[in-house]
Amino acid sequence: MTATTDLIRYESHDTGVARIVLNRGDVGNAQNKALIYALNDAFDRAAHDDAVKVIILAAEGKHFSTGHDMRDRSPVADFEPIGNWGGFGLPGAEGHMAFEHELYLGMCWRWRNLPKPTIAEVQGKVIAAGLMLMWVCDLVIAADNASFSDPVVAFGVNGVEYFAHPWEVGVRKAKEMLFTGEAISAEEGRTLGMVNRVVPLADLPARTMALAEHIAQRPSIGLKLAKQSVNQMQDAQGIWTALQAAMSLQQLGHAHNRIVHGYPADPAGAKVIREQAKKAV
Repeated sequence: MTATTDLIRYESHDTGVARIVLNRGDVGNAQNKALIYALNDAFDRAAHDDAVKVIILAAEGKHFSTGHDMRDRSPVADFEPIGNWGGFGLPGAEGHMAFEHELYLGMCWRWRNLPKPTIAEVQGKVIAAGLMLMWVCDLVIAADNASFSDPVVAFGVNGVEYFAHPWEVGVRKAKEMLFTGEAISAEEGRTLGMVNRVVPLADLPARTMALAEHIAQRPSIGLKLAKQSVNQMQDAQGIWTALQAAMSLQQLGHAHNRIVHGYPADPAGAKVIREQAKKAV
């Protein structure tokens, strides 16, 4: 069964696999608030469907996700909150911090802890907030044309809001990635342990589905316990504490930029990122 909206396509298969597809390919699957809440609804639907054992997160179009939709001006009040922060309408840094905890860190942590295996099926560019959607998944299958970057240090902040870089690529590479804004290729991502498998672009959906269906042959209780066991190892290492600390520094960066530039991000960063993207082509 397939259900499609302007933002998300939800496919359920009788093999125990649900496939959630970002449906904003015309804008590189840039993430506005409506997309994030629709994605959360889709994850919840798959989580509560006992026939679903494995969830694939994929994307229409050329790119998996090019990050936040910077044109989005819709208020958080238009949506039913998922977390319990509140205070979205409060002035200054307080309201901005509440918004980012709800939309970014809170959502990502919720998805990371979904008690079913999740597989990211990625192609093209995965930029900044696109990494967050990929990193919350348990496995990553990448097309051979995929590339991964977080250039937002140019905006005067520390990186994307779900700051999993050191966990995903290691400390040294995380610093290089952030300091330079340069992209990591699919094959380098595999070498670093961030990507499980690299496949030809034309084979990406079929190869991802085949892996999902293979995993779905296992009993759901075994899959849940295996996922929790690995996640709890990271928890013991302090990943949640580290993510929250990085979010606090994110808010310091935004507050600084508001004082200096009158905007949460250094506006000169956009030019830096554009020029770097041109050189990379």
